Order: sequence, then structure tokens, then C-alpha cells
Amino acid sequence: MTSGLGNMIRRNVKLFFRDKGMFFVSLITPGILLILYISFLGNIYRASFTEAIPEGLTVDAKLINSLAASQLVSSLLAVSCVTVAFCSNMVMIRDRLNGARSDFDVTPIKSSTLSISYFVSAAISTLTICFVTLAIGLVYIAAVGWYFSAGDLICLILDTFLAALFGTAISSVVNSFVRSQGQMSAVSSIISSVYGFICGAYMPISNFSDWLQKTVHFLPGTYVTSLFRNHTMRGVLSAMSDAGIPKQLTDGFAEFADCTPDFFGHTVTVPVMYAIVAVTTLVLIGVYVLVCRPKKTVK
Repeated sequence: MTSGLGNMIRRNVKLFFRDKGMFFVSLITPGILLILYISFLGNIYRASFTEAIPEGLTVDAKLINSLAASQLVSSLLAVSCVTVAFCSNMVMIRDRLNGARSDFDVTPIKSSTLSISYFVSAAISTLTICFVTLAIGLVYIAAVGWYFSAGDLICLILDTFLAALFGTAISSVVNSFVRSQGQMSAVSSIISSVYGFICGAYMPISNFSDWLQKTVHFLPGTYVTSLFRNHTMRGVLSAMSDAGIPKQLTDGFAEFADCTPDFFGHTVTVPVMYAIVAVTTLVLIGVYVLVCRPKKTVK
């Protein structure tokens, strides 16, 4: 089984990276998103932070620019870890559509081995693209204003790893039910257009209506975004405090950027966010296992 599983994982990863169209789209999409974020959201984020500064108080423009850049990159990572996972999981759908999965079903390879191989290979492909995205984002932040500590970088790596597994788990469950090219296109379109909004990546949750704010706080994607926000912005917020910026203002910046999500009056801490995302990922993996469990045949 180990040999068969390893061979299937290698086969699936190779298929993903050999498909130039799918791989290129997965790799270039984060770069395009970053450019779009910088072009359209960058000024909005900077203006939001600048307008919150009380009259008579001066804040170094480099700090504001770094704060906005950190928010942009955290948004990019939060969205990419899920959207890229759906692209990398297309191998499973294509095998089903072109009949390869049916061919595998008549070989000695167990159905459970096939299911595990799809998940693991999708996770490997997603992690590869997402870590490249993280590197691109860090280069951009370094060009604007670098305030990261070693601890922040380690946490960002952990965030990316956990978020990529979370995205792979979601895509594995959803794609298990896809049975046609039209369904595959529809799922990709919906995820690409909707996910960024409901996870608070495109605009702060505080800008949502009251009922929508309450709703999104039940979604684990909200806490994925918040984890990225905390670990990209913590350094620059600390630098602002060191520069004499009042704590009330820096706390306001953190709250505006959803670093401290409020769940019905209770602030959700970083350890709790990690727990929510990790448990949700494990539950989704469990659902995927149940969905892919071989059906018993009636004799």
C-alpha cells in the first residue's frame, strides 16, 4: 500500500505541474491578485488608516504604507490558500471525467489509497504555490517597510501551512461531489468570486452589516484571515507603539483590520483561532474520508 500510495501521489503532483494551463493559472493568480490589490485596495487601506489618525498627531508615512502592505499581503494569502487548493484538486475531478478513476478502480489499488493520494498530492501542490506566494508577499512588504521579527515569520509559515491544509480539505470535500465539466467551472467561479468577501479578505468585517458580521464569525475562513492579519501586522503595530503612537490608536488599527475578531462580545485570541482552524480542518478531512468510503455492494 505504501508503494502504491507513494506512486499515486507522485503521479498526481506531476500531472498538476505538467498541466501548464492549470499550473500557470494557479501560480500567476496570486501575483495578479497582488497587483490588483495594490492598484485598487492599497489606496483605500492607506486612506482608512490615515483618516483614523487624530488631528495634530503625525505618523511616519513608512509605517502607514507598511501597515497597508501587510493588510494587502494577508488578504492575498488568506484567499490564495483556498482558491489555489481548488485548482490543485482538479486532478481528482479530471481523473473522474476522463475515466482514469474507473480504470484505477479495477486495479489492485485500494479506493482508500486513491482518495488519500488525491488529498496529499493536492496539499503538496497547494503548499508549494502558497509558499511561493508568501515569498512574493514578503518581498513586497520588504520594499515598502520591513518590521517583521523571526517569530512573526515562523508564525506566518505556520499560518500558510495550516491554511493550505484547510483549503485542501474544503476543496477535497466539495470536489468529491463534482461530476461534470460544468459543475467544475461553476464551483471554481463561485469560490473565486465569493470566498474573498465572506472571509473578510477584500474588506474589513467591521464594514459589513450587523447580521453579516455575526454570520461570518461562525465561518473558520474568517479566523484564517485574522491569523494572517495578526502576524503580518504585529511588527509594524509594535513599531508604531515604540514611536510613541497612542495604544488606543494602534488598537483601533488592529480592530479595523480584524486582528481581534469579536464573537458576540468575546474577543477571539490567536490560540483559539488556531484551534478553530485546526479542528475544522480535521473535521473536513473526516467528512472527506466518509464521502470517499467505498460503497458496499448488495449481492
